[in-house]
Amino acid sequence: MRQFIALLLISLLAACAGPKYTVDDGRKVDAVLLGNIRSYGDGEQALRPAIARAAKLKDPNCSTQWELPFSVESSFDLKPDDRVAWVRALGVDERLTVVGASPDSPLKLRDKIQEIDGYARESSEKMMLKLAEMRDDGDPFKIKLHSGATVKVTPFKVCRGYARLAPPATPAAQDYHWLLTVHPLQVAKAELTHDEALWAVLWAEGVSEEGGMRMKTYAYGTKVAGTLYNLFTIASGIQGAAMAANAAVTAAQSAAGSVATNILKQQLIDQASSAASSRIRDEATNVVKKLTQAQVTNAMQAAAANRGALSGVAWVASTAFEKADAWAFERMQQLKADPTAAFTLHQKLIERGLTSNSMALDSDRLSALNKLAESRGLGDEVVAILQGMKPQDLQVQMASMPVASAPRAFSYEADDDLFSEAQPFARGLVDGMLNMPIESK
Repeated sequence: MRQFIALLLISLLAACAGPKYTVDDGRKVDAVLLGNIRSYGDGEQALRPAIARAAKLKDPNCSTQWELPFSVESSFDLKPDDRVAWVRALGVDERLTVVGASPDSPLKLRDKIQEIDGYARESSEKMMLKLAEMRDDGDPFKIKLHSGATVKVTPFKVCRGYARLAPPATPAAQDYHWLLTVHPLQVAKAELTHDEALWAVLWAEGVSEEGGMRMKTYAYGTKVAGTLYNLFTIASGIQGAAMAANAAVTAAQSAAGSVATNILKQQLIDQASSAASSRIRDEATNVVKKLTQAQVTNAMQAAAANRGALSGVAWVASTAFEKADAWAFERMQQLKADPTAAFTLHQKLIERGLTSNSMALDSDRLSALNKLAESRGLGDEVVAILQGMKPQDLQVQMASMPVASAPRAFSYEADDDLFSEAQPFARGLVDGMLNMPIESK
């Protein structure tokens, strides 16, 4: 009996000494943040299967990166109220928690990681970096879950150009880089179908493949080794993207003149575009109401404004958006997916007034993509998706309107004063993080 009591006391002491993880205590949390986290989870649950699906293409002509069949997040280092919001919305606490998984993933939604190839740390950031390191090694490795189960994980190759979502805390952030695309969270709010999610993934790869050389030449290369943040951090979960977005906003708020303007243009919703989107929402009683031609053209003007407001590396990427559309369209067909998903996603976004993203097409992109669809015998389907409106007629209508923000001609010239070491995020989230020096300790 004494031995039993002693063992019980030891067990209780061990339990008390162990880490305590956040639980939902019913407190009031930020309703907007809570909604954003749920949208983020919906987006991850759509994108991760699409990433695995895109990998089946095994395109021999594209540069490649390693990916995992699941994605994870953590509320480590967040404020207490925000941690509760993450638990309530997605079951995410301080541990690495699965928020997206492909059908054949050995890890399932809400699984929590305890060890990665024998490596265990309390810091989720360190665990996330370890996970990214194992991913990019490309070799199979083992993960131990907090449930006690151990599973084998096998990374797989995808075409270069990760597709990621902006963090719920900075939902308007967007960036387009040859290493990855950061879609603003409003893309996930369109309730992505399987084919629409695949389009978003393939399109990010298309930006890399079709615009990568331009972006690299413009940026004069990138420093990955010896930097404060690296691609592991950025492409591995919420913490990296959140740090990047918050740092960019902070830099914009403290910067002067044109530098602040350019950063805010790229990272936040453009005010003119947002106003146009608000008008569209106000004029439509619900998302299934047929839009007028004026509403559609206003939406495409807003999409053009968003594209025109991009700066730095993302602006260079925007000069290849039409080529990225064509690249993704071809590969949608190769994967036996419906390439008109590009149009259905576009239509859903403009019906909701969500135009500050790259998935809502401007007039030039819609026209070019429609010509490609017509060449494949899909012209009638596109008109049906666009509620009976012909892209050619919309193009004519747009020609008679003031240009919201016409895509700029491509040039390698840059403003040396704008892109100085003092303003590391002037070229964008990704480029800024890849080039931030290590802080001295």
